[in-house]
Amino acid sequence: MSIDFKDRVAIVTGAGGGLGRAYALELAKRGAKVVVNDLGGSRDGTGHSDAALKVVEEIEAAGGVAMSNGGSVTEYEQMVEMVAKTKEAWGGVHVLINNAGILRDKSFVKMEPVDFDLVVKVHLIGSANCTKAVWDTMRDQAYGRILMTASSTGLYGNFGQANYGAAKLGLAGLTKTLYLEGAKYNIRVNTLAPVAGTRMTEDIFPEEAFAAFAPENVAPAALFLVSEDAPSNAIVGAGAGVFQAAYVTLTQGVLLPQDERTPEGVAAHWAQITDRTGEIVPQSGAEQSMVILSKLQGK
Repeated sequence: MSIDFKDRVAIVTGAGGGLGRAYALELAKRGAKVVVNDLGGSRDGTGHSDAALKVVEEIEAAGGVAMSNGGSVTEYEQMVEMVAKTKEAWGGVHVLINNAGILRDKSFVKMEPVDFDLVVKVHLIGSANCTKAVWDTMRDQAYGRILMTASSTGLYGNFGQANYGAAKLGLAGLTKTLYLEGAKYNIRVNTLAPVAGTRMTEDIFPEEAFAAFAPENVAPAALFLVSEDAPSNAIVGAGAGVFQAAYVTLTQGVLLPQDERTPEGVAAHWAQITDRTGEIVPQSGAEQSMVILSKLQGK
């Protein structure tokens, strides 16, 4: 099966370098018209550059079609304007990859509220802004593929990244609602947790591992998750050519007798409560209530 993006229009945020650049280049190579969005700042969100223009030049030199956009994902009106210009030029928007991000790493005790707020604003609110800006277009054309960029930090935690982790798990939660709301309009929404050697991680990876974790080794997962036959509501991990799936699960739990519904009762039954035998992967929040109701009914 060959996956192509002929006649598709894609927006990739944070596409001036790293993962976003890899996604933009591969989308264009496979036929998409690509909007390369990048504010051009350093990894902490400061400064400006012409990074997006350089990626457009790469795409055009290879025979592809692209345009640059310097809008900030934190400014909703700028994202609305980006989508309007894209539609004016190319008629629609079929793919959105929310990739823009910054880091402000510090242990929580040393983290200033402004650093927490900004990271959440760029990653979580920024992705919501971009998605909202394309949502009506995708509904109207009955086609949309949206990818959120989460992280192992959001899924599992990482010392010194409370702000980043909160934002990234928030994106997985955003996906889980939007996939439900978009389903009848053929809008599929997925989450990617990449591990890549980029300017965001250049001082984290050992030098010998940096090359193995090239962004190009993550791009296959990203493009699959925004392809026509993509799943929806998937959480996929990708790095160094290894591809994984992550799940939010729910155990069957225990119905405690009335006289044991106490903190002590929960403690006494903790092993049963956390027993993963028969656990499920809910496809909506309603399934937690359904499991509880089945317990009450003695099933």
